[in-house]
Amino acid sequence: MAPSPEVLSSKNSDHVSQTCKDYSITPAQFEELRKRSVEAKSVAYCPYSNFRVGCALLTADDSIVTGANIENASYPVGTCAERVTIGKAVTEGHRGKFKVVAVATDISPPASPCGMCRQFIREFCDLTMPILMFDQNLDYVVLRLEDLLPLSFGPEHLQVERGS
Repeated sequence: MAPSPEVLSSKNSDHVSQTCKDYSITPAQFEELRKRSVEAKSVAYCPYSNFRVGCALLTADDSIVTGANIENASYPVGTCAERVTIGKAVTEGHRGKFKVVAVATDISPPASPCGMCRQFIREFCDLTMPILMFDQNLDYVVLRLEDLLPLSFGPEHLQVERGS
């Protein structure tokens, strides 16, 4: 089994600086993603589980799109924050590869996107894209999509070769 990723403090400027350097984002982008993913939790609709999730997505043009989880009395019909956010971004016209996904929850340590969300993220993001996961204390873990979804299946697997 792979070792658990290190939980870092977003209040520690050295951690944040190194994360920004490693994943080619600015400290201002990191802070905005953290802030907006945490704020997004406040609009979660989760009357059954009371498990709030907020998500913030950095688009190809450096816009930030947010969303939150939406539950339903018929449990499988609910939609996770990551899918809400990416769907919102796509329907708002953001079609380039996204740069960073940030997810915030009310638990500690940070929670990662579920399997369905990992596959959904894969549709729109490069495997090297970082996913920032914040917990209730604003501590975080960061992993690349390829770390969360190894041996993944993506759109390029469905390309049909055209004859000459």
